[in-house]
Amino acid sequence: MHGKTARCRLHRALGREMPDTAKPRILVAVDERVIADSLAMILNQSGFDARAVYSSEVAVELAVAFKPEMLISDVVMAGLSGIEAAIRIRALFPQVKILLFSGQAATADLLEKARAQGHEFEMLSKPVHPQDLLARLRG
Repeated sequence: MHGKTARCRLHRALGREMPDTAKPRILVAVDERVIADSLAMILNQSGFDARAVYSSEVAVELAVAFKPEMLISDVVMAGLSGIEAAIRIRALFPQVKILLFSGQAATADLLEKARAQGHEFEMLSKPVHPQDLLARLRG
């Protein structure tokens, strides 16, 4: 029942009601494979349909087919930043909910630049405890 409640709350937060059989799709983009896979596993066990990718470029590519309702992404990654990927994915799917996290000081500059361009994103600080992440998704 716990996972079903989380799905319903996420769908309400996303502004849509879905049948109980539909799991909210979450794309997890983190360049540290163990973290990405662990987050996806925890989300899948909590009633979501989560996929892990290890770069922002792959996140943008997969988003086209996967059509995520939420993107959870690290901000600082090699190549395309998580913020740049979030902007591109939101351009494809305007209703996608974005949750970014970072433990690096450079994040503030990247976020300020995105805000100046009219983009707002929710942030979590690293390290992200799974219970904190699930609480954010359910809240």
